[in-house]
Amino acid sequence: MAWAGRLAGGVAGLLLLCAPALAQEITGATYTDPTTRYDHGVLGDDEEWGALRLDLSDGRQRIMTLPETMVFEDTAPRLFDVTGDGAPEVVVVEADLQRGARLAVWGAAGRLAATPYIGRPHRWLAPVGVADLDGDGKPEIAYIDRPHLLGLLRVWRLEQNKLVHVADAPNLTNHRIGWDHIPGGFRDCGDGPEIIVASKDWSQVMAVQFRNGGLESRALGPANGPDSLNDALICR
Repeated sequence: MAWAGRLAGGVAGLLLLCAPALAQEITGATYTDPTTRYDHGVLGDDEEWGALRLDLSDGRQRIMTLPETMVFEDTAPRLFDVTGDGAPEVVVVEADLQRGARLAVWGAAGRLAATPYIGRPHRWLAPVGVADLDGDGKPEIAYIDRPHLLGLLRVWRLEQNKLVHVADAPNLTNHRIGWDHIPGGFRDCGDGPEIIVASKDWSQVMAVQFRNGGLESRALGPANGPDSLNDALICR
């Protein structure tokens, strides 16, 4: 019937008008707005960052500016698929001038989630990376909490816009004060993802895997500075 055709066409047009714009993927991220308002210097200089620039797949850029009470205390933003949807998010280290560092995940529309702050100023964390550690199809995020003091490997998972704690392993590190880089990371040599870090005293290169519901560490050999961690990422 003619009226039915007109109705169907009208409904289709209405649905088209009401459909949300296609979500834009993040294609790049850069810290901007250097600042000296946080006097920690754990990365070897007195400058941190006040904003995060996101490059989007449609060619636009978005600038995410932190309040004056915060900085990005980090080497560089990292693009990882944290949600498991095939598109990258941005993993960063934020620091509050009074509460110290936390790890945060940002999407194209803003911050998705963050861990609790360490709780004191001049306390930092060093990211390791993102991988599906337990084989359940959901990515986990790993970092070292206070690599110069506590040396605690912590693993979290993003669930419903909240970072949920998964597991910890003690006496590990991946950074020394003044380094402007973070060595180590993830590797998979055929037996599942491994976290490559150092023993807290920097005597051994360590491989950490998720097994039997927790994190298990084993020594790979002597640690001779940051290059030994990066070398261990290569499967031989």
